[in-house]
Amino acid sequence: MKKKLVNIFTNNTNISLDTKTELTKKLIDKGYAVTGEFSKDAELIICIGGDGALLKTIHSCDFPECPVIGVNTGHLGFFQEVRPEDLDRFISDYENNQYSIQELNTVMATITTKDGHEYNHVGLNEIVIQGRPSYTVHLYISIDDMPIEKFSGDGILIATPAGSTAYNYSLGGSIVDPTIKLLQVTPIAPMNTTAYRSFTSSLLLPAELSLGVAPEKQYENRMAIINDGIETIYTDVIDIKVRMSDTSVKLLRLKDYDFWNKVKTKFL
Repeated sequence: MKKKLVNIFTNNTNISLDTKTELTKKLIDKGYAVTGEFSKDAELIICIGGDGALLKTIHSCDFPECPVIGVNTGHLGFFQEVRPEDLDRFISDYENNQYSIQELNTVMATITTKDGHEYNHVGLNEIVIQGRPSYTVHLYISIDDMPIEKFSGDGILIATPAGSTAYNYSLGGSIVDPTIKLLQVTPIAPMNTTAYRSFTSSLLLPAELSLGVAPEKQYENRMAIINDGIETIYTDVIDIKVRMSDTSVKLLRLKDYDFWNKVKTKFL
C-alpha cells in the first residue's frame, strides 16, 4: 500500500528546524511519507515558520492545489494554524477529519509594455505598484476602463481579503472577512493638495470589476510590481490591469478556527 505523502517546508531558524525534525518523526511513526521537496502527489503541505515563510512556500510551490497548513514559529502567525507544542493534537485532528478547508482568493496584475508583451503576477496577500524609490509617482486610475482619478503619492496597494490584515492594515486599510469576494485598493502616502487630488482612503471593488493603472509618461520607464514581497522592475510600461485571479489557495483550518477570534487575539 502506497504511503500518504506530506511535504514539509521550513525557514532556517533553530526552532523551525527542531520542529521539523520532531514533526517528521511523528508523521513517519503514523505511516506517512515525508519529503522536503514539493510533489504534486502530496496530500498536504506543512509550512513551519511565520506568515512570510508560508507565503514563500505557496509561491515556491506555484500555488499548489493541495491544502496548506502552517506551524507558527514566527511572530504574528496570522496564517499559521498550529503551535509547536500542539503537534500531536494537529496530527490527531487531521487523521480524524476534524478540520475544514478555507479557500482564499488571489489577486493578479497583468503588465503590458510598449513592445506588446504581457506579464502576469499573482499574490495571495497583495499587489503593490510603485515608481522609482523616494520619488512621487503619478498614476491614472480607472475601474473597468472608466477613469476615476490621477493618483499622486508613493504608490497603491491592491489587497485580497486574506491580505487585508497585512501591509494593507498597516496603511490604514480595513480588515475584511475572507468569505467576502472583493479587492481593496489602498493608497500609499497619497498627496491631496490644491495641486494634486487623490483619494486618501481605501476603495472596495467587487470581484467582477478590474482596476486599470497607467503611469504618467515620465514614469513608465521604471515601475515596480511587488506581489507578496516579490519585486519585479519593468520599463516602458503602458498599462497595468489588476483583477481577482482564478487561482486560489486552500488553507487547512482546525475545528476551532474562527477568523474574527484570530483578529481579536492577534491585533487587540
